[in-house]
Amino acid sequence: MHRRSSPVGLVGLLIVALSTARCNDAVSPASHGSRGPALAVSGASGIALDQVNGTLDDATPYGDGETHVGKGFEPTNPHLGDAIIATFFWRGSTNTITTVTDHLTDGTPVGNTYALVEYVTAGGYSMATYVATNVQSFPDPNPTPDQVLDVHALFSSPVTEGGVMLSAYRGVSSVTAQALGAHRSASGTGSSSTIADPGAIPVAAGALAYGVTMSDGVVGIDQPASFTYLTNMSDAAIEADGVYAVPATAASLDPQWTWGFNSPSTWLATVLTLNPAMPRLVFTVQPSTTWPFMSIKPAVQVTAEDEQGNPVAGFTGPVTVAIGHNGGMLVPGALSGTRTVTAVNGVATFSDLSIDQLGHGYTLTVAAPGVTGAESAPFNIGAF
Repeated sequence: MHRRSSPVGLVGLLIVALSTARCNDAVSPASHGSRGPALAVSGASGIALDQVNGTLDDATPYGDGETHVGKGFEPTNPHLGDAIIATFFWRGSTNTITTVTDHLTDGTPVGNTYALVEYVTAGGYSMATYVATNVQSFPDPNPTPDQVLDVHALFSSPVTEGGVMLSAYRGVSSVTAQALGAHRSASGTGSSSTIADPGAIPVAAGALAYGVTMSDGVVGIDQPASFTYLTNMSDAAIEADGVYAVPATAASLDPQWTWGFNSPSTWLATVLTLNPAMPRLVFTVQPSTTWPFMSIKPAVQVTAEDEQGNPVAGFTGPVTVAIGHNGGMLVPGALSGTRTVTAVNGVATFSDLSIDQLGHGYTLTVAAPGVTGAESAPFNIGAF
């Protein structure tokens, strides 16, 4: 689908007034840029787009050499418990953002925590994406325009041509560290039809994939296949485009925009996923038949894997093993050895396990916090 946005009007400027909250955005009732639907289809997980808004016309001096960039979710606030993704755009080659937070347009502080996920810069322009989950402490719904939730960034040094794209989603995990999955960014240049590609990431079934691109070439753009249009914004110097997807089955998603450049231009692109599938433990070395009281050799080994079977090297939690099916012939067998070990690069190795009773069809189970457990293949203790 080919889209060309209309420039975002200067009526979208946010007027900053010093208050007890340090900044107070007065939001015009007019919308800025192309607005996506307030409600959108949800995936099997229950994830759904809630609200979207943005502006490219807000880079306001803020005292002490700082710059303020922000926007409100007018006319309707997101829902309590939503996840908010905020991507900031500006002319500059360094991320000098010192604070990303939120407040109401009447100046009331809200104070949700926004974590930096990706920052990319090229050609004298920058783009940074922040995420907050389980947002709280604002009216839902907002009774008046001055109760609109604003998300803003403060820069430690002056920037120009700044803006932000905001989107809020229902159904995302409430803990950012658990909700955040794979993410990556890339940049490039072109002077004719050019692909902007942040790269592919694994996205679990029912998870959220968010993609955003920007350029200093204000031209036509084709959105990526398999993604839903979120919003497009442009002014005289910058164009930005956002998309999202909630796949019904696990997939490797790679948003690729086609920019219709007609002169040398720079592009930036980012993709991230929220609500990745919980890693699962898999027996990569199964327990084998041995004699009572003898260590099971080779050592039993389990590996944390993602939904597509790739090792999750970042998993370093404690893994505990126990007897699943107890195949003791006369009395139940007892498991000895080191039954809880810490995974290294996603792998847990149990080197000294033994069972004291003869039996047929024993199994072992493994469990760990934050991952799905597993049960081994059957094995025997004794000559069977």
